[in-house]
Amino acid sequence: MADTFKLRVNGVEREVSAEPNTPLLYIIRNDLKLKGTRFGCGEGNCGACTVLVDGRAVQSCDTPLWSAPGHEITTIEGLAGVGGADSLHQIQQAFLDEQAAQCGYCINGIMMSAKVLLDANPDPDDAQIAAALDRNLCRCGTHVRVLRAVKRAARALRAEASR
Repeated sequence: MADTFKLRVNGVEREVSAEPNTPLLYIIRNDLKLKGTRFGCGEGNCGACTVLVDGRAVQSCDTPLWSAPGHEITTIEGLAGVGGADSLHQIQQAFLDEQAAQCGYCINGIMMSAKVLLDANPDPDDAQIAAALDRNLCRCGTHVRVLRAVKRAARALRAEASR
């Protein structure tokens, strides 16, 4: 039997009706039509489904819906518009500028993990970036570009903070 849940996703209150144990990923993609969060392994191991819950990186494929009400959920779509309705977040822009995406499947989860890192550490070194992205798997081989993109985003965020 489906229950009704009130969620706050990307700053907007939403209401969904679903089984309590439905993975948050399915709610985000199917009910809320936010397609940036990807299904990868379905076991919380690859990071393609990473979203932020109260600012923490969480694998939405193994997060049950019942655990989400009362928390702020941010998807990749929620990063855009921070600097204005039509602007990309500095992390998104940096990944574009560095051409860090190959197939694009894992990159949204990587950007969400990078956001958590840069919120906590505005000037990470390569080892800290690698550790923060350890739960995100990518087979395309753009790892060097990803490192450059995170560093570029960090510089952009620091420059913005100093204004």
